[in-house]
Amino acid sequence: MDSLDLLVLKQARDWTAAGRPVWLVTVIETWGSAPRPPGALLALLDDGQVVGSVSGGCVEDDLIERVRTGERVSHPSQITYGVSKEEAARFGLPCGGTLRLVQEPVGATDWIDEVLDSAARHQLVARVLDLDTGATTIEQAGRGEAFSFDGHRMRQVFGPRWRLLVIGAGQLSRTLAEMAQALDFEVIVCDPREEYSATWAVPNTLFRSDMPDDAVLDLQLDPHSAVVAVTHDPKLDDLALLEALQSPAFYVGALGSRRNTAARKERLKLFDLSDDAIARLHGPIGLDLGSKTPAEIAVSVLAEIIAVRNGIALVQKKPPQQDELAAETTDTCVIAPPSH
Repeated sequence: MDSLDLLVLKQARDWTAAGRPVWLVTVIETWGSAPRPPGALLALLDDGQVVGSVSGGCVEDDLIERVRTGERVSHPSQITYGVSKEEAARFGLPCGGTLRLVQEPVGATDWIDEVLDSAARHQLVARVLDLDTGATTIEQAGRGEAFSFDGHRMRQVFGPRWRLLVIGAGQLSRTLAEMAQALDFEVIVCDPREEYSATWAVPNTLFRSDMPDDAVLDLQLDPHSAVVAVTHDPKLDDLALLEALQSPAFYVGALGSRRNTAARKERLKLFDLSDDAIARLHGPIGLDLGSKTPAEIAVSVLAEIIAVRNGIALVQKKPPQQDELAAETTDTCVIAPPSH
């Protein structure tokens, strides 16, 4: 699935190719509790059709009215909403919120093609707009870069800034992959088992058939990466988790019960992994949503990943049952490290 920003660019390109006048609107700065972050995009047609969003809706209505009444900019221009409390209330912004936008006509769409092609190849690029001249350039971007605006130049990053590596290619992995793409994750799925690799068919994902620990090392996980192991096979999960827990990945988790998680942590200790590194392992994964189906489990797992990414405390975790606690305290068997 495409991110909203890429959908906006695709529609702007298609409208322009059909000979329609199109304007792009970009959030460049917010104060207070503005509903959309800097970099959020909207494409606007001369008849008022829109795709994308820069606010909760009322600002969009005003932009549509401006275009319909003939207020159509011919070069990049700034618009500010919500300076006063009265305006904030009028435009649906929280009291005191302010939203600053850049509105620009879409002329040549070569830069849009370049952005979309790069995104399709899982590459990060930045579109740089010079507001003084209207010129656009495309530059390489880094995974940790954010939107920036210095008053004259707007730099907007496009592409998969977040990555999710899924170990295992079963039914749950398919649902995870589809939902994660909707959340703007680049999804890599790794499973060396032929019976799974032969049937993987989720569009726009990268499939790897090498050993998962090799994939972890090859991907050079960074603070914008998450890893989820869902095979239930220690030969595949454990070594991948061993490498991932020593990486800067912001989230590392494995599917399994508390008892299985405790056994997994004991196995990881045999590799001289530090207590702090082992403590980074999330398991059992997912928030307590009463999930039963693969889709519900995927929602709970991704909800936890998003919470960790946003620095939110994981308060909605399932409390341990007494029989689970008893099993964990009595099950002291340690399984030997899996062979590669």
